[in-house]
Amino acid sequence: MENYSVKADGNGAIDVNGQVSPVTYTVSLRQGKGQSYEIDIRLMAPRDWLLQRGFERDAVLVSQGGARIPVYHDGVNHHDGVNHHDKGRLDPVAAISIELTARDNSCISEDDLMRKFPELDGAGIG
Repeated sequence: MENYSVKADGNGAIDVNGQVSPVTYTVSLRQGKGQSYEIDIRLMAPRDWLLQRGFERDAVLVSQGGARIPVYHDGVNHHDGVNHHDKGRLDPVAAISIELTARDNSCISEDDLMRKFPELDGAGIG
């Protein structure tokens, strides 16, 4: 099968310590080995909202399809380009918007992929 890359935007929610807020995110898809798919997820969240809810390094994205996907802050505070790993905590002087990312390799069929990420429907898969 051909190796390709597809991107789609989704609307979901971010859950930080049980407090939920709407969020948009981007799903990037590449064909993996065999029938597997490599999915990268990226979203931006407001730093102050995260800090007020006790965010340190990880949260949960509730995708458009209802999947609960752990998302992480990489610990790099891009305001100065230096890696500040203070036990993985978000630096209060970090950029106003914080990038959270995830990688999902659990989808092993196109049906599985569409159930988990319906925003990819019509994005040229298959």
